Amino acid sequence: MRDPIFEVTEPMEQLLEIMRRLRDPAGGCPWDIAQTFDTIAPYTIEEAYEVEDAIARGDMGDLKSELGDLLFQSVFHAQIAADQGAFTFEDVVRAIADKMIERHPHVFGDQSNDKSPQQQTVDWEHQKAGERARRGELRVLDGVALGLPALMRAQKLQKRAARVGFDWPDAGHVVDKIAEEAGELVEARDQLTQAEVIEEYGDLMFVMVNLGRHLGVEAEEALRAANAKFQRRFNAVEDRLKAMGKAPSDSDLAQMDALWTEVKRADKAGELG
Repeated sequence: MRDPIFEVTEPMEQLLEIMRRLRDPAGGCPWDIAQTFDTIAPYTIEEAYEVEDAIARGDMGDLKSELGDLLFQSVFHAQIAADQGAFTFEDVVRAIADKMIERHPHVFGDQSNDKSPQQQTVDWEHQKAGERARRGELRVLDGVALGLPALMRAQKLQKRAARVGFDWPDAGHVVDKIAEEAGELVEARDQLTQAEVIEEYGDLMFVMVNLGRHLGVEAEEALRAANAKFQRRFNAVEDRLKAMGKAPSDSDLAQMDALWTEVKRADKAGELG
């Protein structure tokens, strides 16, 4: 007998019904039934990064698929909430629709629509500040999500502090602080405990994020690009070694470094395949 789920023609309703069936204690999937907000959260983060990866690669087929996976994560969390009597998926949709209307009075209200993107960003931040205040988040740094990647969270914390004037006046002062922090770490590395090394290294990374902010650079994006560049170039070194009948494990540093220099030059010239 054909399952009634196949007769549901509206795509969103079919997805919601699939999720309800998967979580149904009477005949659902044991794995899906066992999940909680906490156990699903890592998958949600992973799916968001896979969306970003598809965008970076310009793969529209993958992007369509990954956006579906990310949507399913929202549906999954909403179903867990519905099972607990907290809220439904429809409540989620209604809340985000209301929020977008409220945050765009220049589109859906009677405010002027001739503001610059910069002024709209300022207005957006004022709206969000009001929302945080209504939630009881009264401190400057309240509401910056703990689950964000560390570099991204550092940048958001710094932006919040800068809005109230707690900031270096220019990038030059940040560069001076980086030199100071790096010097202290190098000089004291043999005298510090491992815990102190971690703390000092974290301070140095935090200041590096601040320099990126002053330069208009998103730290997370910059490091992601650097990771991709390193992988691309190291793969090319490995390919050159393979053509020589060798592998990185049986090559010395001098040989790999020489190949790295060649690869780097070719990459910068756009000649790296």
